Amino acid sequence: MYNLIRKNIRNLKPYSSARSEFSGMASVFLDANENGHDLLGEGLNRYPDPLQLAVKQRIAKLKGVPIESIFLGNGSDEAIDLLFRIFCEPGEDEAIICPPTYGMYRVQADIHGTPIRQVLLAKDFQLRPEEVLEVSTPNTKLLFLCSPNNPTGNLLDPAAVEFLLRNFQGIVVVDEAYIDFAEGSKSWSQRLTEFPNLVVLQTLSKAWALAGARLGMAFASPEIIHYLNAVKYPYNVGAPTQRVVLSALEQGLEGTVSAIIAERKKLEKALAEFEFVEKIYPSDANFLLVKMKGSALIFNYLKQNGVVVRDRSREPLCEGCLRITVGTPDENNVLLELLAAFKPSLIQTFNPS
Repeated sequence: MYNLIRKNIRNLKPYSSARSEFSGMASVFLDANENGHDLLGEGLNRYPDPLQLAVKQRIAKLKGVPIESIFLGNGSDEAIDLLFRIFCEPGEDEAIICPPTYGMYRVQADIHGTPIRQVLLAKDFQLRPEEVLEVSTPNTKLLFLCSPNNPTGNLLDPAAVEFLLRNFQGIVVVDEAYIDFAEGSKSWSQRLTEFPNLVVLQTLSKAWALAGARLGMAFASPEIIHYLNAVKYPYNVGAPTQRVVLSALEQGLEGTVSAIIAERKKLEKALAEFEFVEKIYPSDANFLLVKMKGSALIFNYLKQNGVVVRDRSREPLCEGCLRITVGTPDENNVLLELLAAFKPSLIQTFNPS
């Protein structure tokens, strides 16, 4: 594992923040050049815990993962960014993605000057693990697998994922942003000790309804977590986010996930009744990928009527597909009412922008 890490990162002396150098009890803090006056009465005049230990303790209990295997960042995107920084020498090392998949993997690769190798998913949106190994080289450091996959919604075959974990020579990143909606599935975070090359990403943005708080999680070996903490910005998760997250974790999900899954099934059944819906792909997430006749027209029609969905037709294997998030019952009813009003005659008068 050590040899996969960029040499300059191995030799990095991390920035040591004032608060990270202190442990124990104190009542007067004159170490960090903060403003001692709490003008808002919220404690925001002081820097937050740089390692978010209180939040990690709660997450460790919830996820069954030890604290030393947990990294917290500004959404999962921060962890993706850091993985490129740690493992990929710009212009030299490579990463593999399996489209159609989450677009940020490629964006971060482009930002860091990391060449991308692509292995398309099969027609059933499952992995082709042998082909992944065929295109990998000694310079291929990262492999991104999204499960449940975005935008297709399906879980990747666990046997294929395990095959790659055992045979791919670099870091395998399993992005589980939607894992809470996959009924009966187990997180790969429970197998970290088996696979030192495994990084599991999760988020509180989806099931926990905290997209605005921006907190993502990475679970990995203590060695990888060490480097994530060494490369991150010192105070990457603000105090308000840490407080909100702690409160949410104490309250729990309170049936939210089961309600969304039930609504997903209702929405799937209702969408199947429209003559312009060609296919609804099975989903283990909080959205549906729907193939429609005239998808571009329907997309713009919905947008002009105040309903925004995601047009994924330009993604490989997703021609004519819209990705529709499962909303509240009221939101879903608005969508369905608009679709019910969409008639072939509207195409003649509709002018897409």
